[in-house]
Amino acid sequence: EAAGLPAGKCDVYKTLLGGGFGRRGAGPVHDYVRQAVLIAKQMPGTPVKLLWTREEDMTHGAYHPITQCRLTAGLDDNGEITGLRVRISGQSILAGIMPGRLRAGMDPVTFQCLAPKGDHAISYGFPTLLVDHAMRNPHLRPGFWRGVNANQNVIYLECFMDELAHIAGQDPLAFRLKYMKDHPQSRAVLTAVADKAGWGTPAPKGVFRGLAHCNAFASYVAACAEVSVTPDGVVKIHRIVAATDPGHAVNPQQIAAQVEGSFVYGLSAMLMGECTVKDGRVEQQNFDTYEVMRIKDMPKVEAEVLPSGGFWGGVGEPTIAVAAPAVLNAIFAATGRRIRDFPLKNAGLRMA
Repeated sequence: EAAGLPAGKCDVYKTLLGGGFGRRGAGPVHDYVRQAVLIAKQMPGTPVKLLWTREEDMTHGAYHPITQCRLTAGLDDNGEITGLRVRISGQSILAGIMPGRLRAGMDPVTFQCLAPKGDHAISYGFPTLLVDHAMRNPHLRPGFWRGVNANQNVIYLECFMDELAHIAGQDPLAFRLKYMKDHPQSRAVLTAVADKAGWGTPAPKGVFRGLAHCNAFASYVAACAEVSVTPDGVVKIHRIVAATDPGHAVNPQQIAAQVEGSFVYGLSAMLMGECTVKDGRVEQQNFDTYEVMRIKDMPKVEAEVLPSGGFWGGVGEPTIAVAAPAVLNAIFAATGRRIRDFPLKNAGLRMA
């Protein structure tokens, strides 16, 4: 389109290189390709190589959508859930870059890990469940950040389940398992991390545990985090135990490496990741202002790979979604405080 040529006269050579993380995942965000073609049209016969600086790349990106969520549940006299409503308000990725894929005005990608069935189905069975989305699209262009909408949806659901367990006076693991009778793979990964982490046994002095799990990208994942928090808000993540059931595992070591990398992303976003806009421009331009986890900050990640057969699931994205809620639930166990806005650096908490 940018070249003004029919598709049959355009050859595209794709290199075998990982690391797109969503930036190369949809045509409308391929603006760097259009830019290179438009420059080349002005220089016929001259090869053109276009490089963006990191500052240009970060301020002309496609950003993870901003969302909010309100969850409402009913508990009977025995502390059993009678119904759950999840109402999400926020930006739609598909409306921003692939409007043709909306269904009856709704974005199906918004409901990852909350869907009634499929690759991102909710892994609980509730007597009644209602999930809806109030689409609110600001002018900032959205994109497919690694993990997509599973990231925030699993925080919403898993932190709320933890909160319900606390209100009901029940153990967070046992409370979850009651609603997973028809989800054996989810039960298996959640039980595996709990057993390996020593759930139900005393943690080291000053250390507290939190759990989270989900079904995302056709894989079943769970995590248990061990965390301590000082009185002045210094958070230290001591240990992460993770389990992944991708259906099949050709190279378990590679899967474990993907899981470890997922926690780098998930913990970075929870603790520090933030893009702010001032005068119509994203302020963060490099890793001095958009911080990520350093090697010295990373906890030990013990990755269990538990293939159960069946569908071939993903491994590069699902585990990101359980990183934050596992830690957040551990922070509650340590402090009695529920964090509802992110990143944590804006909530008076910081890394050790």
